[in-house]
Amino acid sequence: MKHIAIIGGGPGGYVAAIRAAQLGAQVTLIEKEKLGGTCLNVGCIPTKALLHSAEVLTEAKNSSKIGLVIPEVGYDWTKIQAHKEQISTKLSGGVKGLLKANGVKIITGSAQFLNDEVLLVTDVSGKTDELRADKIIIASGSVPALPPIPGIDHPNCLDSTGALSLNHVPERLVIIGGGVIGVEMASVYNQFGSKVTIVEMQPGILPLMDGELGEMLCKKLVRDGIKILTGAQVLSVQSDEHQTTVRIKKDDNESDISGDKVLVAIGRKAELSTLGLDNTSINWDKKGISVNPKMQTNLKNVYAVGDCLGKTMLAHIASQQGEVAAENAMGHEAVYDEKTNPSCVYTTPEFAGVGLTQEDIRGYEKDYSIGRFPLAANGKSLIMGTTEGMIKIISDKKYKEIVGVHILGPRATDLIVEGALALRLESTVEEIISTIHAHPTVGEAIKEAALATENRAIHWK
Repeated sequence: MKHIAIIGGGPGGYVAAIRAAQLGAQVTLIEKEKLGGTCLNVGCIPTKALLHSAEVLTEAKNSSKIGLVIPEVGYDWTKIQAHKEQISTKLSGGVKGLLKANGVKIITGSAQFLNDEVLLVTDVSGKTDELRADKIIIASGSVPALPPIPGIDHPNCLDSTGALSLNHVPERLVIIGGGVIGVEMASVYNQFGSKVTIVEMQPGILPLMDGELGEMLCKKLVRDGIKILTGAQVLSVQSDEHQTTVRIKKDDNESDISGDKVLVAIGRKAELSTLGLDNTSINWDKKGISVNPKMQTNLKNVYAVGDCLGKTMLAHIASQQGEVAAENAMGHEAVYDEKTNPSCVYTTPEFAGVGLTQEDIRGYEKDYSIGRFPLAANGKSLIMGTTEGMIKIISDKKYKEIVGVHILGPRATDLIVEGALALRLESTVEEIISTIHAHPTVGEAIKEAALATENRAIHWK
């Protein structure tokens, strides 16, 4: 029986552990904190729990538009935080149960390489032991990145973990970074009443997403009361007992923005500091660990998955890579292909995309068709009162193959699965068009967008 050791119990590590156990391995998983990693405990899940509470609050405030009278609308921040923690705790406990049900040995502690084949494991009591395994899978995750900005180390400056656990809603919140984390947290605290300002160095927010839909979302957030400063560089941060002031430079002019708290949300970096990689011959640098499409490092016995690679840091990518690594470690043939990787932003409305964006095809527009369908023309979106958004499909003109799907609208993060499947199956627009979509749904707008690539949308002209 093969023995597989896994460092890290996040979405990459615990999925790899379960898959390896399913294939007959003896599995040892070492996790120094809570099972589920960043995603379940201080990332995806708690963020979405706060966003859901914020969305319900906003819907309640706007309920009179659909004929509902709610005399008093407010919130209890302590209960909202407790609800968030309850969900994370339940899911983390569920992961522990799944691991045990699959016979995985769990060690609460840390692991570092002594050499290419041996790990030194230190448990929570401080006891150390050497661990040898046939295969090792590294899934050590990531930590928030902090830029070298003077004053950024003050307690009033929070990373994403700190922003999730504030004991009150700040009156003013300045967010450094207009990526996914920054925009989602802006959406949360804006809906709870904070005066939010986003400072982003790039020309627009969410620079890796489809630009046209990103601009639509930006305008919606501004209408909701969020101040967004793009093309702005943060020079310094100064704090006193009353407030924190962020000094920025925009269009060669310097100015100050004050807030009660500052969220530093410029992204995350691979967590490699405790692995002892210097004791090995593994190829790695400060950005991450190098692997091939089988998730194998340059050492035949060592694999790496998820955020520790320093590339696209998403839970669903880590899980997919974890399965691939486990299968290859057990002698099967599997390859990681990120073609169908969806990117999701849980704002109001939601924003999701998969495949090529309009920016990706710039210069080659003559080879592609773009179909757009506004959700203002979609019945279910009208019913839900969320008509700000669009579905956009990009297809190549030669074969009419779908190469990109982008959605701004309600439940976009659920609907994008159809787009991911279309890319996986190399579907054509005709195959989407000929698939019957239920009515009334937001999803039927995907068919309309496919029709629009051929200028024959039925419900929009």
